[in-house]
Amino acid sequence: MWDWMQWFTHMENSKVLALVLFFVLFCGILLYVYADRNRSKRLESYKYIPLQDDDDEKKTSAERKVK
Repeated sequence: MWDWMQWFTHMENSKVLALVLFFVLFCGILLYVYADRNRSKRLESYKYIPLQDDDDEKKTSAERKVK
């Protein structure tokens, strides 16, 4: 009855199973990210966030001083 569980204990079987599992997960993530055009554009706009943070912080601190 538990013979199929012993199949996982052999390293040559578990490596193939892990490879297939991670490949399916990777393909799923790619489909999630690039399937919807709105999501794709939104994620592409996030790449500029580190460059915009410095300018936004300077503006908000300057605005606080003026008020």
